[in-house]
Amino acid sequence: MTADQATLAERQWRETAPETVLLDGFHALKHALRFGAEVRVAVTSDKAAAVELAAELASDLTEVITDLLVEVPDQTLRALVPRVHPTRVAALAVRRGRQGNLDALARQPRPAPVVVLDNPRNLGNVGAVVRLAAGFGAAGVVTTGDIDPWHPNAVRSGAGLHFATAVERLPSDALPPGPLYALDAEGEDIRSLAIPDDALLAFGSERHGLSPELRKRATRLVALPMRPQVSSYNLATSVAMALFHWGGPPAHPQDTD
Repeated sequence: MTADQATLAERQWRETAPETVLLDGFHALKHALRFGAEVRVAVTSDKAAAVELAAELASDLTEVITDLLVEVPDQTLRALVPRVHPTRVAALAVRRGRQGNLDALARQPRPAPVVVLDNPRNLGNVGAVVRLAAGFGAAGVVTTGDIDPWHPNAVRSGAGLHFATAVERLPSDALPPGPLYALDAEGEDIRSLAIPDDALLAFGSERHGLSPELRKRATRLVALPMRPQVSSYNLATSVAMALFHWGGPPAHPQDTD
């Protein structure tokens, strides 16, 4: 890689950064590419190691990643990102279009639930939930409140899987259509219920739980099984349990004979 190419990549990065999403690390770049992200620039301080990693973990993308990555000096990489990922890879991609996300969230009939995070406060948890939603094939993740679910810390925690599902912030009075199943300790045991595919699965913030407004609007309050004297689960754990229950066999399977 020539010095001119490295200099051009650095200039492109600085010009593009304000209007794009940071993909922090090889795995974020891999997932973003697999789900159709428009990657504007990708850099690494060790291209040989990155290409070797691609051959091992993403053979479907080895050629694309090889062509895309530009090797830059280590000090340049350190100047471009808040902290260097252990894989020494970083990229910038165009954020998924808001209207496309809104259309996907509003589509009916919906084949899978939408996860609603009611005023979450921890960006790492938001990213972990996006990763779960992508893995389970959920229709999307909606957050209410003032934090951006596309914040770099959330995208980092989500390993680039924001591009695999619809992720948007919406006012609590503008949620997608569908019955609202709100997770609450006073609700019905989730094991006794079948979660419909078009449900909104709502989870409260890590500290304060569901807002009174969303709790009041709920179609049903649903509780996760929990041992007495244990106060709560981690947000991402709660989402995983609810999505696993949704994707499992029906609560009351019908006799098909």
